[in-house]
Amino acid sequence: MGALTGKTAIITGAGRAVLSNGACGSIGYGIATAYAKEGANIVITGRNVSKLESAKEELERLYGIRVLTIAADVNANADNEQVVNNVIAKTIEKFGRIDVLINNAQASASGVTIADHTTEQFDLAVYSGLYATFYYMKACYPYLKETKGTVINFASGAGLFGNYGQCAYAAAKEGIRGLTRVAATEWAKDGITANVICPLAWTAQLEQFKNAYPEAFEKNVHTPPAGHFADAEAEIGRVCVQLASSDFKYMTGETLTLEGGLGLRP
Repeated sequence: MGALTGKTAIITGAGRAVLSNGACGSIGYGIATAYAKEGANIVITGRNVSKLESAKEELERLYGIRVLTIAADVNANADNEQVVNNVIAKTIEKFGRIDVLINNAQASASGVTIADHTTEQFDLAVYSGLYATFYYMKACYPYLKETKGTVINFASGAGLFGNYGQCAYAAAKEGIRGLTRVAATEWAKDGITANVICPLAWTAQLEQFKNAYPEAFEKNVHTPPAGHFADAEAEIGRVCVQLASSDFKYMTGETLTLEGGLGLRP
């Protein structure tokens, strides 16, 4: 029996992606894999249905857990509360509970300076990241209160360090970091823990960023002190498992910011 057997986790932005070498290339899918290995049933959302279905097939086949895939896209032109409420309703219909909410989804136009950034590009980052996190947290709150659950949000060093060419992304991620701290304060009395991770994992998106914007990549992305970028499953995913485990929840009810390549520097 795994540490998360019987629990249900919603993971946004968890479609299957691979690196050019065939390894796991998505933080969301890496987390989903780590959760599946611990016996959790999983709800994965994203914009790309084929990537979600690919993730579902592999996770159910390899680990014998149940996966619900739901296409969901929070954006400036959508009825976003309805989009998110649909995810929550389908989750409750299938699994009857929500124990963990992981807000991982984020889109942005990295590599574009403030002077060149358009309103549409800024909206892309803020809606897909900050607004999505807000809507999911709000909608999941009653169910997390019932299970004394866990919220894990993803921020970034882009906001902490002011990365070149990432103004909208940094703004969205700093908003998420602040929102998480407030949730930790307000929801501690309900037995809900809220944490934020600022990872630096080698993903397909980062690989594409390097290829598309080599100048911005060289200015902003540096090998972590450990000497390598984090593995999406073995390091980031395992941190997320620990944050949702009973042992950790007995230890802390406050927000913990995990930064750096492996998410291990408190």
